[in-house]
Amino acid sequence: MKRLCRMEMVALAVLLVVIGSNRVNGLVSEDTMKKIKSINDEGPHLGIIVPNAFEMKPLLESPSFVANHSFPYIDVSGKRFRMGKVGEAKVIIVLTGLSMLNAGITTQLLLSLFRVNGIVHHGIAGNANPQLQIGDVTIPQYWAHSGLWNWQRNGDGPNDTLALESNGDYTRSIGYLRFANYNNYTANSKPVDNILNNVWYQPEEIFPVNGIPEVRQHAFWVPVDHHYFQVAKKLENLELKRCINSTCLPRKPVVTRVSRGVSANVFVDNRAYREFLYSKFNTTPIDMESAAIALVCHQQQMPFITIRALSDLAGGGSALSNEADTFASLAAQNAVDALVGFVALLFP
Repeated sequence: MKRLCRMEMVALAVLLVVIGSNRVNGLVSEDTMKKIKSINDEGPHLGIIVPNAFEMKPLLESPSFVANHSFPYIDVSGKRFRMGKVGEAKVIIVLTGLSMLNAGITTQLLLSLFRVNGIVHHGIAGNANPQLQIGDVTIPQYWAHSGLWNWQRNGDGPNDTLALESNGDYTRSIGYLRFANYNNYTANSKPVDNILNNVWYQPEEIFPVNGIPEVRQHAFWVPVDHHYFQVAKKLENLELKRCINSTCLPRKPVVTRVSRGVSANVFVDNRAYREFLYSKFNTTPIDMESAAIALVCHQQQMPFITIRALSDLAGGGSALSNEADTFASLAAQNAVDALVGFVALLFP
């Protein structure tokens, strides 16, 4: 009986070795790792990160994109990494899916598996800047995650210390949103407090690759790569799409560099909050992924830039309000046209 148990144990050990030999680096198979090594041996690639399929489709259908004949794509952990060239640049294109979580995970996976020398992120976004219109392509210099809050208890005010602020976990340096400022009341009634009170905006904790492990730093406004941002200025005369079918925008869309963009796991279709974000942070595009990509690239010291075409004025307020369904495809195409133009400038 003991002999049989030993044989079973040996068989089990052999089985585990066989299974393990096909699994390395977590759930990445040995065969997949060989393909990744082959791609990495071809030299560094430019990473192109896209939120959704309809934003990626114009790029894949662009005559500027040519798929890699040997490895058109590699699937890892639910993500498809597409290999090819955009113009003269070797690229790896990957779709994140909706939200900050998906964007952050996808970016880290791309940087961990592949030899990448820069990141370009493109897609569409809501607009907080009434001076711009649908179809315009914005390239912010800074990105922030606007969804990390310390929600203050009712009765406390701006001069009261936040919970855990004394430990350095939270801060009042960035500013807050006071819900009572947005109560409904008539001209003859007095403003009243709102039990939702205040939310204070917070920076992200980051752990840079050149930092001390487990010793945090903080980041709110994350800058894009300086060289990339300078190159993007040359896109300002790029011809962009103005009409979709017989519906046209009031003027030709433009590519413009702007100061700031913000991201959070919130689809902003509210005029009051859009106006607050614009007045408080001077932000133009509002989306759900860019800041996550910015933060990962910032931690990994990877050059990056984001190109976002405006699909609507968030929450309405113009003749073109809430027409994202109509102009989303136009905005997606304009973002890709700007991306292709940027890559051509980066790799002439």
